[in-house]
Amino acid sequence: MSIFGPIVTAMVTPFDKEGKVNYKQAVELMDYLIQNKTTTILLTGTTGESPTLSHDEEYELYRLAVKYFKGKAHLMAGTGSNCTKTAIESTQMAEDIGMDSTLQVVPYYNKPCQDGIFNHFRAISDASPLPIMIYNIPGRTGINMTAETVKRCTEIKNIVALKEAAGSVEQMKEFRSVCPIDFHIYSGDDGLTLAFLKEGATGVVSVASHVAGQQIHDMITAFHANDIEKASNLDEILQPLFDVLFITSNPIPVKAALKLIGFNCGTTRPPLMAVTEEQKQKIETVLDAFFEKV
Repeated sequence: MSIFGPIVTAMVTPFDKEGKVNYKQAVELMDYLIQNKTTTILLTGTTGESPTLSHDEEYELYRLAVKYFKGKAHLMAGTGSNCTKTAIESTQMAEDIGMDSTLQVVPYYNKPCQDGIFNHFRAISDASPLPIMIYNIPGRTGINMTAETVKRCTEIKNIVALKEAAGSVEQMKEFRSVCPIDFHIYSGDDGLTLAFLKEGATGVVSVASHVAGQQIHDMITAFHANDIEKASNLDEILQPLFDVLFITSNPIPVKAALKLIGFNCGTTRPPLMAVTEEQKQKIETVLDAFFEKV
């Protein structure tokens, strides 16, 4: 079984009315997620608005996670960067604070070659013993990691999993075919979770688990119990929610959804903006229909 469990929630970062990190709300949200079947809390990923967080803000979130939830859930730090030196320094700080693992994204914007991607991950792994989940998301990074590069990464002891978010089941199948069975692959897209499970994935790095953690957990559990009918039915119920949470840039919709269910995590930091009234109404309509069905 993966050390991360089936549901890694890429947690939003709550902000107050002045745009400062709302640490009290962050702790309350972590507790809520754990109560609703999150097995790993991922802090300061893209959903956590890492591009607009300072390192000091990130490290304080890690400290609070370790203080209140160490041992209650697996704690993952999004310490990736397109600068290898920065990723190493952030990873070492996360280790010192007591986080359990890190997420390392393919370097974005500067578009390294495949050897450059591999060397980046290897340098981070050499600098810290923390388990690493590598992260392929070409839509945001501008470069797609190949199956050969992923396979090379599996040979590094503390690189133990992949978050695959290229949006391709065929590519996931290729990755699965070349990787050892004990190397875990996670869907990076909520909507492809069941399709990925059918091809050998372990679980999902989820945004929708902020509002549907129990149902996503039930779907994954049903699949692994070979109750494909139940898993498929739950997937059908969840798909409209998965879709509406990406009607504009993540995490704008999920923060709106959280507010609608009673968790006011504030808005997003610029350059992201709040949902429009039309988008809010769409989210509310889908949420209402979802909760009526479950």
